[in-house]
Amino acid sequence: MKHQLVESNTRRVEAIERGEQTVVGVNRFVESEDSPLTGAADAILTVSPQAEADQIERLKAWRASRDQKAVTAALKELRAAAQENRNIMPASVACAKAGVTTGEWGFTLRESFGEFRAPTGVGRAPRNETVGLDELRADVDRVSRKLGRRLTFVVGKPGLDGHSNGAEQIAVRARDAGMDVVYEGIRLTPAEIVEAVREQGAHVVGLSILSGSHVPLVKDVVARLKSAGLDDVAVVVGGIIPPDDAQMLQQAGVAAVYTPKDFDLSRIMADIVRIVDRTAA
Repeated sequence: MKHQLVESNTRRVEAIERGEQTVVGVNRFVESEDSPLTGAADAILTVSPQAEADQIERLKAWRASRDQKAVTAALKELRAAAQENRNIMPASVACAKAGVTTGEWGFTLRESFGEFRAPTGVGRAPRNETVGLDELRADVDRVSRKLGRRLTFVVGKPGLDGHSNGAEQIAVRARDAGMDVVYEGIRLTPAEIVEAVREQGAHVVGLSILSGSHVPLVKDVVARLKSAGLDDVAVVVGGIIPPDDAQMLQQAGVAAVYTPKDFDLSRIMADIVRIVDRTAA
């Protein structure tokens, strides 16, 4: 089912690019007046970084004030129930009463059961019937020869953002253009994305974020790449990103930022190839 959803949206995106399907404000009737809302004071709600720091401090205080022996015993019983295939509800209730946090509860269950990764719907075999990609494919081949191997692109969705359509279409178009594409789905941590870059020997990583947390998440990924000695890997970002934030991300080392106005996926792919080519040079 997921594959069918991705394939259907791929056809829709291609129709928009060709102008066969009109989307007002995207590929037709793009002229507009300035919105009075965007110029109003406090038009966009932003959350102070202090709010996150305060919440973390409250969490630390909560953990420090509880009965740690009761917490340890509750988590031990939860782990045993999971490993012995018993009903975990009684143990979970005991955890809640002992003051176990959601994160601790979830971590314990992941240790026992592993973590489910939903199907991405993005296959590995390119669609040869995709039209208008001959020049782009030739560029990918040319840069791949310069690199000494196939241009590799990691598409990552960090954070808790559950909107995957954009990332899937980027992955599909990059695959059809001839790149080696690594896309493991939604809700990845920055550490997991950087590890995928390292394992796959990626030349570029594309971060897709619609949660509003693009600035801290992207900066985290960039910092981890640098710490891992992978700061030569280009980073591009896509999402609903205000101009001020886009400038901030580029100052942090991001090579390109794409927003909904950038609906031509082949043009984005051409940009990415040029970015990798420039890095290789």
